[in-house]
Amino acid sequence: MDTAPDDPRLLIIGAHPDDAEYHAGGLATIYRNLGRSVKIVSVTDGAAGHFSRTPEELVSMRRQESAAACDVIGATYDTLGFQDGELIPSIEVRHQIIREIREFRPALVLTHRICDYHPDHQATGQAVQDASYLITVPLVLPEVAPLKAAPVFGYMIDLFTRPARLRADVVIDTGNYVDTIVAMLACHHSQVFEWLPYHDEILDSVPDTEPERIEWLRDWYSKHGNARAEHFRDELISIFGEEVGRRTNFAEAYEISEYGAQADSERIRELFPECGFSS
Repeated sequence: MDTAPDDPRLLIIGAHPDDAEYHAGGLATIYRNLGRSVKIVSVTDGAAGHFSRTPEELVSMRRQESAAACDVIGATYDTLGFQDGELIPSIEVRHQIIREIREFRPALVLTHRICDYHPDHQATGQAVQDASYLITVPLVLPEVAPLKAAPVFGYMIDLFTRPARLRADVVIDTGNYVDTIVAMLACHHSQVFEWLPYHDEILDSVPDTEPERIEWLRDWYSKHGNARAEHFRDELISIFGEEVGRRTNFAEAYEISEYGAQADSERIRELFPECGFSS
């Protein structure tokens, strides 16, 4: 069996090429600032996320966009290449995720909850959950050495309340990292300047020049960031106190999964630097 490396590594498994940056870009930046290894994995190829580009064009383009986004903070990137919009938590998907976790040997794995709005997000969360125990079983995918112990698994921020609201075990004030997060998101040109504005019927508002686009994207991200902070306002106040909790405008929240390793307060502080957490 293989053992974990000395440095606490972060593995973010998102359904699509831009999910990790949007949901966990702040924590990924903190890890890289500390010199820790970060890997971002997209389970799908992102081929469905557009209104005019062909799927073949998107597959190549989104790989390049993801690599550029990871270059902003010095993270590594991979895609499992499953069909965007058609993902199911199959044995093949599960085995690919087991392989990724075993080979990277992270201390912390982040993914989506299974009550997400997007079926690809649901399938990714389910596949990671299904893999969480089997990564330690030698006769499952025996060609890749099993881990001696499972990492901690966590769920990335979302605002859904049915069937259950995300339990904010950990919250991070990401206000200091907004510019970096925006720079990462800006690399996903086909999404943040094309597909998402088209889908939200605001494509006409996207500026033509690069500096104006970055400012536009920062405003767009700020609206989403403020909505997240407001959603978890009570937790921010409870964890950071009234003054800090009320003035925090950007936050990431994480729920620690019951699957995988269970972390005590010391381990949580190691895996979530600059965090506040509920006792």
